[in-house]
Amino acid sequence: MSLSNKLSKILIIDFGSQFTQLIARRIRELGVFSEIVSHKKVNIKNILQENISGIILSGGPLNVYQNNKFKFEKKILKLGIPILGICFGHQILSKELGGSVKKSNYREFGLATITKISNSILTKDFFNKNNVSNVWMSHADQVSKMPTGFKIVASTKNSKLTIIENSKTNFYGVQFHPEVTHTPKGKILLRNFLFLICKMKKNWSSRDQKLKLINEIKQQVGENKVICGLSGGVDSSVVAQLLSKAIGKKLTCIFVNNGLLRKNEEFQVVNTFKKKLKMNLIYVNAEKEFIKKLTNVSDPEKKRKIIGNLFIKIFERYARKIKNVKFLAQGTLYPDLIESKSVTGSQSSKIKSHHNVGGLPKRMKLKLVEPLKFLFKDEVRKLGLELNLSSDIISRHPFPGPGLAIRMPGIITNEKIKILKEADYYFVKALRDHDLYHKIWQAYAALLPVKTVGVMGDNRTYEHICLLRAITSEDGMTADFYDFPKGFMQLVSNQIINNISGINRVVYDVTSKPPSTIELE
Repeated sequence: MSLSNKLSKILIIDFGSQFTQLIARRIRELGVFSEIVSHKKVNIKNILQENISGIILSGGPLNVYQNNKFKFEKKILKLGIPILGICFGHQILSKELGGSVKKSNYREFGLATITKISNSILTKDFFNKNNVSNVWMSHADQVSKMPTGFKIVASTKNSKLTIIENSKTNFYGVQFHPEVTHTPKGKILLRNFLFLICKMKKNWSSRDQKLKLINEIKQQVGENKVICGLSGGVDSSVVAQLLSKAIGKKLTCIFVNNGLLRKNEEFQVVNTFKKKLKMNLIYVNAEKEFIKKLTNVSDPEKKRKIIGNLFIKIFERYARKIKNVKFLAQGTLYPDLIESKSVTGSQSSKIKSHHNVGGLPKRMKLKLVEPLKFLFKDEVRKLGLELNLSSDIISRHPFPGPGLAIRMPGIITNEKIKILKEADYYFVKALRDHDLYHKIWQAYAALLPVKTVGVMGDNRTYEHICLLRAITSEDGMTADFYDFPKGFMQLVSNQIINNISGINRVVYDVTSKPPSTIELE
């Protein structure tokens, strides 16, 4: 019997929400095992065979009357298992139990204040002393009539039935999203559902996750060999170490220097993985090949596709030299997947393609191994520590697969790459020197596709603008800029301009995500 069948768990039925994996993540943080299944693949027989203590219905982009676009297995309502419906899940639960849903007179998107109407075990410690709490809304429809046997637990100004419950059947519905960080006490509500309503006990940890992933890799790969696309960043480093623990010498790591890495990065990667960790590592210097392919290309999506496709071609080129290689391992994370495509095949919006998921040829000759694809960055870091990787590797800021290519909008030249490597080096060095590096989730320098006039000494200059970006985040889904002291920004600006020929102006990006993405392209 597999680990997933043995453990008591929460089943999350996904209706296409971009936040579904956040629900699973919060449950993992609370120490409970959970699994996600698409609404299209709910199987009552499997549910009865597995040890499911509770069911959560996710949000989604549809409305409850688009019956041809989603599937709801009504038999789950007869199983005697506690159910929590979130946003769309709240609406579909209400409709299927005899309530009504209609288009809201006033749509609610963003922060809202919720007021307690009656006591509930679900909302224990959720409200403050004034019986209110802040929540994050994202809906245009709302429950207009409760099903029989339900009562109102809480309301907002524009949504009377914001939290409803039937304590006899243990069915609960919330119109807001408790899984997002913008609902400050959302984790308390989920905790109450797990431990007070579903009566679960903690059964999940980083060690459990490590063992589960190692087991899944062994089952997927079997006796075949795997090549791992190693970049030296946190994600690919953890994947490499995970595979090394799972399949040992059947793993060969291929590190491709695409010419778009940070300063001296290629030397650090070879030293760490080949010399210190003793992994099978092939180093490929493909700088000229990548830069030639990217000549005169300015469209960001084309850049990503070119880099992604060339990566795979190079992997395949070297895979032919190793017998019995059938798998390619990648450090794809969950935010990469949901920004590139819907994980469950729903109508979720595509934001941008990622090289790990968007640049793959349709007829790729290698099968994919992506053990981290349902994890967030901070979870990957915890896993890395569990795998005994050094803190120097684990604490590194995220670095995009296309590298510096997407940090210089416009065409790519060797001169721009050289300038940008130096600017990034000085910025990151200053962060480390001032003990700021570990307070920031991601920081980098970018080169904007415009030049401006400056004055150096008595001479007029016409050079590049360097943009600096530093953000704080928990998981990359949302982010805010780091508020540096003026003195630090002046210091960094002076160091960059005084030491790098080609830059005469430094600006700082103070945009959050959303509306911006973390990278420029």
